[in-house]
Amino acid sequence: MDIEQKQAELIDHFVNQASTLKASALWPLIIEATSHPSLFAFSEILSSPTVSELEGTENSFCLDVLRLFAHGTWSDYKSDTGRLPQLVPDQVLKLKQLTVLTLAEMNKVLPYDQLMQELDVTNVRELEDFLINECMYAGIVRGKLDQLRRCFEVQFAAGRDLRPGQLGNMLQTLSNWLDTSDDLLVSIQEKIKWADSTSELDKKHQKDVEYRVEEVKKSLSLKQDKCKYSVFSWDTREVIVILFSGNLAIANSISAWKRVFILLL
Repeated sequence: MDIEQKQAELIDHFVNQASTLKASALWPLIIEATSHPSLFAFSEILSSPTVSELEGTENSFCLDVLRLFAHGTWSDYKSDTGRLPQLVPDQVLKLKQLTVLTLAEMNKVLPYDQLMQELDVTNVRELEDFLINECMYAGIVRGKLDQLRRCFEVQFAAGRDLRPGQLGNMLQTLSNWLDTSDDLLVSIQEKIKWADSTSELDKKHQKDVEYRVEEVKKSLSLKQDKCKYSVFSWDTREVIVILFSGNLAIANSISAWKRVFILLL
């Protein structure tokens, strides 16, 4: 079973459980949900009618804890311990896992020093054991531990519940991306049209050149034929003259010119 399917089943389970309980009995269920090793999303539980009704009551701290696990971090808890109840060890572990997810949303290269400060970890060995055993083995993040650069390179991180107002920002970001994509598509289409028109002009130019080459060939062929005909006619007329005149010197001269014309052709 993949993580998403298991999460969906767990969410349905806790939402159904919450709907059958009274406000005074919700705290143990919330502890169970926020301690469960395979549950990392809490907005559905937070928005269930029974839980929402806790707002403004003596049990409103249950809502505060759920909001912490839905959107907060370990640092948020430490800064508000006077108002929030003490967490059990499994809740502490879960909140630190969620803290890593929040940090991974903001930056794909997480320095060890930042992680140790955010997670209250005192040394690199403890930090790397936490990242490997509690995060990567749990399937919520994938990445590379770089001991030389002292950082964790995030390749994948599971998403957390959307914070209040975050949905609007995401929709605006998607809208901006869509506008940019439309502009890029128009630009690409214009370049395609330009390339097509250039190709047609090139083809037309090539046809014009081929036509001119053929015309030149034809012209040269006609001139060559005329030249041959002219030599032949001239040679014939002169031979006739020679035959009738009997002038040997002229015959020799004409014979020499004939050889010259033959070489030229």
